[in-house]
Amino acid sequence: MKLKYKKILLKLSGEALAGDKRFGLNYEVISSICEEIKNLQNLGVSVAIVVGGGNFWRGKTSEAMDRTRADHIGMLATAMNALAVADVLESIGVDVRVQTAISMQQIAEPYIRNRAVRHMQKKRVVILGCGTGNPFFSTDTAAALRAAEIEADIIFKATNVDGVYDKDPKKYSDAVRYQKITFYEVIDKNLNFVDITAATMCKDNNIPILVFSLKDPKNIVRAAFEENIGTLVY
Repeated sequence: MKLKYKKILLKLSGEALAGDKRFGLNYEVISSICEEIKNLQNLGVSVAIVVGGGNFWRGKTSEAMDRTRADHIGMLATAMNALAVADVLESIGVDVRVQTAISMQQIAEPYIRNRAVRHMQKKRVVILGCGTGNPFFSTDTAAALRAAEIEADIIFKATNVDGVYDKDPKKYSDAVRYQKITFYEVIDKNLNFVDITAATMCKDNNIPILVFSLKDPKNIVRAAFEENIGTLVY
């Protein structure tokens, strides 16, 4: 089979990194994910990763806390996840660089677009933490922004759900999964697999999103060959 995509922005949710633990880091799960990232890179695919932080903190559910401060805490959670994924990738021989949108010079490089692109050209995996560096923007929006900046072919949104549904499959047994759907339909139907800002940015920059489940990490490689998994949003 022929590779469909050569430069990929992989969006990993924090919840996916926690596995069944639902909180913190599940190294067995992370290791299986990293093995597939290594396989993807060995196929000649350039990989950048944006990580979420929901396994440690969710700013929207911080109740009475100031939203800006809550979002800053969330950014720190993504930095922890970025370092954890980098550590596992390095342990299996993958060359990695962590870049953060908030300056953390002692532990990571600052995010610089040209430097990130250069790392990818040198066959390094670049892990991008701290979202956009701004409150009120989700890590999905960060993924859309970084994908546009590095000129990625596609965003792989790897989650605990196997695609985009017409309604919440956890609540409704008759929910139907889309195989393909346009950003116009996503926005019109208010399907909340990403926030509207991220969907609009991807639509405006012609960046498709493939949403699939990480319960089988091999889906990461299968997706690069455009096998019939998940939902393609275009």
